[in-house]
Amino acid sequence: MTASLGQATLSDRAILAAGEALAGRRRGLGSLLPFAGPAVMASVAYMDPGHFATNIQAGAKYNYNLLWVVVVANIIAMIFQALSAKLGIVTGRNLAELCREKFPRPLVWGMWIGSEIGAMATDLAEFLGGAIGLSLLLGMPLLLGMVLTGIAIFAILSLQRVGFRPIELVIGGLVGVIGASYLVELFIAPPNWSAVAFHAVVPHHR
Repeated sequence: MTASLGQATLSDRAILAAGEALAGRRRGLGSLLPFAGPAVMASVAYMDPGHFATNIQAGAKYNYNLLWVVVVANIIAMIFQALSAKLGIVTGRNLAELCREKFPRPLVWGMWIGSEIGAMATDLAEFLGGAIGLSLLLGMPLLLGMVLTGIAIFAILSLQRVGFRPIELVIGGLVGVIGASYLVELFIAPPNWSAVAFHAVVPHHR
């Protein structure tokens, strides 16, 4: 058993730890760690450059007045995520598989085409956002930034060949850098916390 654990990959150990947590043999905060990777991967969807640009512009124009929209949007997103998790737990399949099984074939093809277009649009925004970020931070030409962004994307995706845990760790590290940057910004430009608390729960019409 010890030898087999020694030869196990990070992904194998994560699966084993998750199974022990679900079986009740692991307790405490450590039992949540095997499930943190998928949560961190899902959080990347909220870090689209388009989101950043929209939020910064809205904050510059409307100050704290639209914070309640952010709170409501996040609550709705959490509800959708909880429903998606329940769907997977109960059926053992994802939404796309169930749509293929339950809906007529023409509708399924239309949903697939729409999903592909949406995925390409969001990927393009993130790809260009990465290139623009490199250009703004390092002053490199936009074309070179696009090439380096593409290389970085393929390098990260290539980690999937050795399991899902390494790519989770890399993405988690990048998310940590973004989180640390936000913490630093709170000290550079501290917000008015009383206004934040008020406008986060009280809708404003202007």
